[in-house]
Amino acid sequence: MSVALENVLAKAGLKADATEFLTLVEDAARRLSPPNPDPSHYFSPDQQAALADVGLDLTAHGEDEPDFRARTVAAHAVLADSALTVTQAAKALKVDDSRIRHRLKEGRLTGWKDQGWRLPSWQFNGSGVLPGLEVVLRAVPEDQPALVVAAFMNTPQDDLVISDRPATPRQWLLSGGDPEQVARLVATLGSPF
Repeated sequence: MSVALENVLAKAGLKADATEFLTLVEDAARRLSPPNPDPSHYFSPDQQAALADVGLDLTAHGEDEPDFRARTVAAHAVLADSALTVTQAAKALKVDDSRIRHRLKEGRLTGWKDQGWRLPSWQFNGSGVLPGLEVVLRAVPEDQPALVVAAFMNTPQDDLVISDRPATPRQWLLSGGDPEQVARLVATLGSPF
């Protein structure tokens, strides 16, 4: 199994050995949700009734059903594995570590703390940060986790078109697109449509 996993990781461009990656997956699974979540426990009886009235199924996950968390756990593990440390980001940007921490504090870079800062790789290009990154980061709702923002930045958006095809916000910014358009879209994360 570890040889097959190492092949998959190599094809995906992830620089982690199989054991290290499986540790990331286990950690992500533990952090994201309990092993057998029962959604009804999170709501009062009145809330359960209201949610059921609009068609939401609050029954517990069945043992014979595929685990709906698997994709999220894998995405979280990849996000963590591909994230840069402060030192790695400083080296990539050719600045001192303190400049990276300063940018994080000012909201000019984004990241999360996990035994030190971890900075998602989507915000960097070959020798710097994405053009217009500061404009986009100012618009990200504070309650949105790094995984949601990373997924948004790497998912084609119908409102961002390059050569007659929907582009990801990251592609849009790299091609010189207006960061205000991305900012307007990212500001809606977590909002019901």
